[in-house]
Amino acid sequence: MSNRFEFEQAPGHLIRRAHQISVAVFAEEVGAHTVTPVQFAILNALLEQSGIDQITLAQRVAFDAATIGSVIGRLERRGWLRRQPDQADRRRKLLWLTAEGEQAAAALKPVVETVQQRMLAPLSAQEQAQLTALLRKLVTHHPRGLAT
Repeated sequence: MSNRFEFEQAPGHLIRRAHQISVAVFAEEVGAHTVTPVQFAILNALLEQSGIDQITLAQRVAFDAATIGSVIGRLERRGWLRRQPDQADRRRKLLWLTAEGEQAAAALKPVVETVQQRMLAPLSAQEQAQLTALLRKLVTHHPRGLAT
């Protein structure tokens, strides 16, 4: 009898491997756009609600609030968003998509939809729905699920 832990079957390992697959497929599909999943999430969140502050945005895309500024800086340098201090609290930075940022997000949306389809392709339609529902439940109800 082996004392070895069967990590290949452990949920944490399988989630990490699924994440690796997700990032690889994203990079393949997005290619020339040279955008990361987090950058797309930021663009998409700002499409939904412009003028929000960096902390709120970080929470919305489940990204570390302390390091989101550097990601925002890269998008700002590309001309896809603009950042300005809040008039009521100059320490607080508010964010808006530029016209170029809106165009980039619109161009990326079908590509990201293809990424999702490719990731789930090995599963039946029922399994895809089940996996998505279970992941949503894990993230929504886990005590660390909303932590960034």
